[in-house]
Amino acid sequence: MDHKSKVRHLKLVGLAGLVVIGGMQVVCAQTSPEPVASVAVASETTAAPVADPVADAAASSVPSAAPAQPVVLTADEAKQSATGNVAELQQMIHGSELSELRTTYNGSYGASLLFYGKEMTWYVALFQQKNFWRVIKTSDEGRAEAIYRDFARQTVQLSDVEIRRTRLDAQKAFTERMVALSQDRANRLQADLTVARQQQAIVADQQKQNRDEAAALQTQKLAAQAQLRSAQRQVRNLQRQLESGLPLSR
Repeated sequence: MDHKSKVRHLKLVGLAGLVVIGGMQVVCAQTSPEPVASVAVASETTAAPVADPVADAAASSVPSAAPAQPVVLTADEAKQSATGNVAELQQMIHGSELSELRTTYNGSYGASLLFYGKEMTWYVALFQQKNFWRVIKTSDEGRAEAIYRDFARQTVQLSDVEIRRTRLDAQKAFTERMVALSQDRANRLQADLTVARQQQAIVADQQKQNRDEAAALQTQKLAAQAQLRSAQRQVRNLQRQLESGLPLSR
């Protein structure tokens, strides 16, 4: 066999080997369930999601966050709140080992979350005007945070009437002040009006007096003018009589 024939034979043998190996891999892949499952999972995770307008609209109509539900105290927590936790916290509040983590104020009501690191204990307090009302003691931080949020929500509800009363009281005081200012303004205007009327009456009397005096003076003037004309006529008559016997001047 020459060199070219040998090379061609080797290529055919190698190609046949590759075909056999590929066929074995295909058979193994068909008989083994696990690779198929993994491929199916991969195809499911990589497939692009199909848009569903109805589902999208329903999802958009759902609120982003449901309203928080009130925390229900356990029997032990309810018993703690009524049997000594208030006095215990009042004694500890003046020390330096108790840390105030959170506090919420609404009107005169407030809620505080306090931590006693020495015993890894949390105290949750609801108070009014600095006086503790309810105190819950727990070693569960998550439970303490939940109770604190519930107490803070209660302060909003409890202070609603108080805040409304404060607002109404301020509005009432403002209205009363505006009424007082308006009444004072009205009183001053009434005083000005009274003065103006009095002055108008004085002016009217003066005007009447002046008119009466002017009328009297007019009458007196006319009488004086009549007397003057009479006197002037008398003077002319007397002058003519006096000059009647004298020679005429040249």
